[in-house]
Order: sequence, then structure tokens, then C-alpha cells
Amino acid sequence: MLTAAIGRYPHTTALLDGKVGDPRLDLRFADVKPISRAFAPMVRDLRYDVSEMAIATFLQAKAYGKDIVLLPIVLAARFQEAALLCLASSAIRGPADLAGKRIGVRAYSQTTGVWLRGVLHDQHGISPEQIRWITFEDAHVAEYRDPPWAERAPIGAELLGLLHAGDVDAIVVGNEVPDDPAFRTVFPDPAAAGTAFWNLHHLIPVNHLVTIRGATLRKQPNLAAQLIDLFGNSKAASANAPPELLIGRATLQPAIELAVRYTSEQGLLPGPFTADEVWAGLPSDIS
Repeated sequence: MLTAAIGRYPHTTALLDGKVGDPRLDLRFADVKPISRAFAPMVRDLRYDVSEMAIATFLQAKAYGKDIVLLPIVLAARFQEAALLCLASSAIRGPADLAGKRIGVRAYSQTTGVWLRGVLHDQHGISPEQIRWITFEDAHVAEYRDPPWAERAPIGAELLGLLHAGDVDAIVVGNEVPDDPAFRTVFPDPAAAGTAFWNLHHLIPVNHLVTIRGATLRKQPNLAAQLIDLFGNSKAASANAPPELLIGRATLQPAIELAVRYTSEQGLLPGPFTADEVWAGLPSDIS
């Protein structure tokens, strides 16, 4: 039996519901909601054999020597610009106005924040340290400590509440963007900003992928290929699986390389880290 923590999406429903499977594998899925609650137990305690994981969490875990292997299976990917919000009444008119401002984010290591900071730096000339990042929790990887340009929000504070009160100038949200007329996006046209990102990098930022405990993979070296087939079959069984949910090491490499650069530039890793190190432990026949 293998334990697994995987979020429910249109493209994983067939797998979670047993409509696709592999007779050689006995996968038992933990009920973890939201799925982000599985990340810390996985990187700190290796609680599951297989776990969904945010790319920033994985890169930190790998850089800090955790025995976790990345599988080239994307479960969530999107352009990030719609997740950066300010008050509708704010004087902020675009990302260039964020220098010197305070931005609230669940954690400095949150993957959406990593991608957005990369956009602010690459396309708008604003480095992470030019902004004061107001955080609410630690990174999933226990060894990591936030950089000097991040500070903890007051105890009991909430992300939306800080923005409503004007205690921060903007916030980074996750997949759930609040439907509240009091807020608007910092990017005047998030879709156009996503197109600009694509024109610059020719990729869609990846948020969540699949990881496997290294010890489990060493005992069952064929497991990586089996899981890739399973997730691929589950995606194929979905009528509305987004095309950006890539499967394959070669197709993912550009996004992985950019994520490594961003996490390194933003002070999220303990030292030099290469894109090739990301795949350490993955069987060489996985392309």
C-alpha cells in the first residue's frame, strides 16, 4: 500500500475515484483539504509516499536535503497576475507603483508570490527588497528563515482585513480570488500581463506538481513511470483538463529553470542550486 495526498481537480477525479488505476499499485488517498496542508508534513516528516507539492516548497525541500523526488507531472499552472490585489480606491495604478509599499502574503515562500516577485523584478525593475512583505506563517520547510525585508503580521490579523484597513497596500492571494468590489487587480489588465509573461518566457508558471518519497522510489524504481501513466490517464479521462498541465521532464525544464532562478534571487534557497539538481533521484529513463 502507498499513501498519497493529491488534491481533487477535474484532471485528478478519475484517479481519486478509482476510475483509472494500475493493478500493480495500491494507492490510498489521504483526505487533506486544502491540499496545501499536506506540504509541511511531507517535507518535514515524509508523511506520504506520494504528495502534491508547490514548486517553491519542493525547491526549498530539495535544497535543504530532503529525501523527496520530483515527478514531471503538473497539477496546477496559471499566469499569476490576477492574484495581486489592491483596494479599488488605491492610488496604485500598476505594478511600477509598488516600490516602497507593503504587500501581504500568506508566506514569503508561497509559490504565487515567488512568481509575482519574479515578474515585478524582470518586467518592472522592482527587486524583492524594495517591498516590505507582510507574512502570516513560516515556510513549509522548517529550516528556512524569511529575509530581512519580510515581517510577520500582527497576531490575529487576516490578509483581507489588513488590506481593507489600509495596513498593507496590496495582497497576494491564491487560487481563490475574492469576489469583492472593494478590491481590484494591481495589474490593470491581468490577461495582457500574462501574455507579456508568455512573450518573454514562452511558458506558463507551474504551481503544483507531484513528488514522491525518495526511499519509496528506490524500493520501487518503476513507480515513477507508473505514476506518470496514471496521472496522464486521469487527465485524458477529463473533458476539461487545461492544456498547460504538462507531463514530461523535457517540456517542464524551462519552467523549472525559471523557478530555480526566481527562488534563488529572492533569498529562498540556502545556496547555489542548479536545475539539474531538481531532478536528482528521478530515473534516467524518464524524459
